[in-house]
Amino acid sequence: MLDDTVQVHCKRCRSNFRDRAQRLQPGYSRQCPCCEVVIFFEDDSNDRYIKIAMRNARRLRIDLREIEAVKRVAAQPVYDRSS
Repeated sequence: MLDDTVQVHCKRCRSNFRDRAQRLQPGYSRQCPCCEVVIFFEDDSNDRYIKIAMRNARRLRIDLREIEAVKRVAAQPVYDRSS
């Protein structure tokens, strides 16, 4: 099973925490659990750690969508029309 979280690095206190990839989209903000500074997630952020987290979240969302598509195709019933 693929983990649906992405590691986020806080620039202020230098701690790492995880957040769900579905949440990490432009316009999302979250408090660091250690120092409680508000972190804003934007694609054009100057913070390289935010850019890395956003890129990783985008890739993970794509991977999760592909896995779901494969599961849907595999779950479809197969009809034998040879007879």
